[in-house]
Amino acid sequence: MHVLVIGAAGTTGRLVVQSLSENIQHHVKAMVRKTDQMTDMEKLGARPILADLEQDFSYAMNDVNAVIFAAGSGPSTGPDKTTAVDRDGAIKAIDLAAAHGIERFIMLSSLGADRPDAGPEAMQHYLQAKHDADAHLMKSGLTYTIVRPAALTNDPPSGKISADVQIVDRAGSISRADVAEVLVQCLTCDHTQNRTFEMVSGDDPIADALKRI
Repeated sequence: MHVLVIGAAGTTGRLVVQSLSENIQHHVKAMVRKTDQMTDMEKLGARPILADLEQDFSYAMNDVNAVIFAAGSGPSTGPDKTTAVDRDGAIKAIDLAAAHGIERFIMLSSLGADRPDAGPEAMQHYLQAKHDADAHLMKSGLTYTIVRPAALTNDPPSGKISADVQIVDRAGSISRADVAEVLVQCLTCDHTQNRTFEMVSGDDPIADALKRI
């Protein structure tokens, strides 16, 4: 597949680019906001493209047939940036993908996005932004997958997860590396098409867990 990674310079996005680049069946276009990030993407084996979610980035959708949305405003930004990136930027990406006839759209969401008002008060605005973007994707007509991981860590990948439409251990965590691999495998896993699922670190190999979604 020819895959556009939105948010490629982020911690998880970079791992997505790396995983895609190591897979010979995928060609990677890495969307970054700063020119100094382009060299890093080239070193990973991706074709960098300079674009900003808060501006016109329709050209980034050219010559791709799949999108992985891994962008996020980050914990140090305020609610305005969260709205601009996690909600409005994601919705814009979804609409552009639909207009370009993109075949697959993989959304990195968050555990708790199904019920933002039930989350910690400090997280509710972020979870609402994710909820709104997810809802827009589900109604877009695109073949989608929405991945909602638990708290992210920088631990080494285990290659094993626990995944379900709703997980029991909502207090768990999962490494960013495992999340990145899940996003990549969802591209070619028919079992995840038009599905939304939650996940934490677990005992099932990623491929096996995804086949049971």
